[in-house]
Amino acid sequence: MTDSPGTWLDAVTLLRRERRPAVLVTVAAVRGHAPREAGAKMVVSAGDTWDSIGGGNLEATAVETARRLLAQDCRVPELTTSALTEHAPTEHGVQCCGGEVTLLLEPLVVVPAVAVFGLGHVGTELARILSAHDLDLHLVDSRAAQVEPARLAPLAAGRATVHPHHSPVPELVLGELPEGTHVVIMTHDHAEDVALVDVALRSPHVGSIGLIGSAAKWHRFERRLRAEGHDEPAVARVRTPIGGDLLAGKDPASIALGVAVELLAMMARTAARHQSVQ
Repeated sequence: MTDSPGTWLDAVTLLRRERRPAVLVTVAAVRGHAPREAGAKMVVSAGDTWDSIGGGNLEATAVETARRLLAQDCRVPELTTSALTEHAPTEHGVQCCGGEVTLLLEPLVVVPAVAVFGLGHVGTELARILSAHDLDLHLVDSRAAQVEPARLAPLAAGRATVHPHHSPVPELVLGELPEGTHVVIMTHDHAEDVALVDVALRSPHVGSIGLIGSAAKWHRFERRLRAEGHDEPAVARVRTPIGGDLLAGKDPASIALGVAVELLAMMARTAARHQSVQ
């Protein structure tokens, strides 16, 4: 068991914050005698465990199974049943409590991450929509007033974990983002936008790159990016205008909704691909 203090619930919070996958192991049912009662839980990561479901062969086998699920990037819960008798086959010692234990192993996957650069009318509305979803939401602006706590307070009621960033040079924040973050660029300044696209294309750890704007804006940006040395496959990574074909309205709420639909659909397709390979 890890030396880290706290319970399995503390572990879930810690791993969520550190964006580390894990498996929650729950004693789902007990027949007869067993080391722990139904409802007992533990958390297993690639290198640590928190709390206990009773020790011995039962727990060691659960840890082994949980780490197999992690290694396979499995996202589907799994049920296992173990007999605790001296006649049951074991790999980690005999437990002869006499009962039978069913365990539920639930993968705790790393949630998606989205970074919105630019908290103007559209960016703020997009943040409001995305905050209702289970994801890490990074909100970045070169203007301090746009990311003041009071302005972002309404987002606290949502499911997302919100990470505000004030940076006079917002492209520096790109280096701090988690692996695979979806980047949405919609600042108040086209110079900021093109600098962000340039650095995003040079940042292999980021995921998708979306840019708000017109075809004319993208035409100018494309010429600039090619002059900066970006080739055709790199430039083709930029999706623009993001969300533009989904809704006809040009008001901030409609644009933000179209962008959100596109992002959420992309995340759903990624999750479905993981499910299909299990």
